Amino acid sequence: MSDSSDAEKTEAASPKRLEQAREEGDVPRSREVATFTVLMTAGCSLWFFGAGIVRQLNATMVSGLSMDREQIFNPNAMILRVASDIAQVMLACLPLAIAVMIVALASPLLIGGWLFSSKSFMPKFSKLNPVRGLTNMVSTNALVELLKAIAKTIVVGTIAWMVVMSQKDAVIGLAVEPLKSGSAHMVDLIGSAFLYIVGGLGIVAAIDGPYQIWHYANKLKMTRQEMIQESKESDGNPQIKGKIRQMQREMSQRRMMADVPTADVVVTNPTHYAVALKYADGQRGAPRVVAKGSDEVAARIRELAKENNVALLEAPALARALHKHTEIGDEIPEALYSAVAEVLAYVFQLRAYKKDGGTYPDRPSKLRVPPELDPHDPASQTKPEPKNGATP
Repeated sequence: MSDSSDAEKTEAASPKRLEQAREEGDVPRSREVATFTVLMTAGCSLWFFGAGIVRQLNATMVSGLSMDREQIFNPNAMILRVASDIAQVMLACLPLAIAVMIVALASPLLIGGWLFSSKSFMPKFSKLNPVRGLTNMVSTNALVELLKAIAKTIVVGTIAWMVVMSQKDAVIGLAVEPLKSGSAHMVDLIGSAFLYIVGGLGIVAAIDGPYQIWHYANKLKMTRQEMIQESKESDGNPQIKGKIRQMQREMSQRRMMADVPTADVVVTNPTHYAVALKYADGQRGAPRVVAKGSDEVAARIRELAKENNVALLEAPALARALHKHTEIGDEIPEALYSAVAEVLAYVFQLRAYKKDGGTYPDRPSKLRVPPELDPHDPASQTKPEPKNGATP
C-alpha cells in the first residue's frame, strides 16, 4: 500500500479512540436538536397548561390590585402581600418550568449522552492562534453552520408569516372579547403559533442530528498506520510478544528439566516421547507428571534420567497416552491407574533389588492402556478424549 493511501483516514475510529475523545469532552452534539426539544416542550406545556396559568395569573393580578388600608400604610404588611403574589406567580408557572427543565437535562441523551469532563475546563492556548481562527472561519464546518442559519431563517420566517396571516382575524377579534375569555384565547393563539414555528425548526433538527453524528465519526477516523500503532500499544508488539512467549517456554522447560531428577520413573516411546512420573508416598492423590516432551526434549529428559539414576521404562502405548492426555503437574487419568501402578511396582521392586539384592523383578510387558487413550490406535479417532480423573 502506498504512503499516500496510508495517510488517508479511511478506518473507522476504534473504541479506544472514541473513549479518549469522550474523556476529553469531545462527543457529538446538535444544538438544533436540543433547541427544538426544549422549545417544543415549552410550546406543548403552554398549550396544555396555558389556560390554567392565565386564570391563576389573572386571579393573582386582581388580588394584587385589591388592598385594604392596613396594607397601604403598613410597609411590613405590603412586603408580605407582594411576596405572596410573587409566590402565586411562580407556583402558576411551576409546571411549565419543571417540564422545560426536565427536557433540557434529558435532551443530551438523544445525541452524545451525558458527559462531564474536567479536561473541557482546562485552558487551551491553541484556540488563541489567529491563523487557526481564520482557518476555522473558512472551513467546511463554518460553511455548514452558515447554511443552517440561512435555512432556519427561511423556514422559520416562512412558517411565521403563514401562521400570522392565517390568524390575523382571530387576533383582531381579541379586542372585543371579555378579559377572561380573551386572555385564554390569546394564550391559545400564541401557543398554536409557537408550535407551528417550532415545528419548522424540527425539520432543521432532523437534518442536523444525523449530520452531526456523521461529522463526528468522520472527524475521528484513523489512518491504517494509526490503527497499527494503536494495536501495538494496546496488545503489544507481536515480535516482542513472541520473544516473551519464547522466554516463558524456555523458563518453563528449565523448571521442568530441574524436576526430572526427582521423578520415580520415565516412561518412553522409546525415542519420540518421554514422560517423567513422580509418586509422593504417604500423600493423597495419584502419581503426577513432572516432565514430558517429544523428540529433542524427550532425548534431554532421558539423558537427565540416566545421569540421576532415574528408572527408564519403554512402554510406547502408555507413553503416548500420558503425553497426549496430561499436562505438567497433572495427576494421571484414572483410566491409566492400573498401568502406572504396574510400572511403579516394578520401579520400587527394582530399587529394593539394587539395595538388598534378591530376585531381579520382571519388566512389565503387557500394560493395559485403553485403546481410546492411545493416539496411534484407531479407536481414539472416534471416541472423545477423557479429561484427567474421568473414567472412559
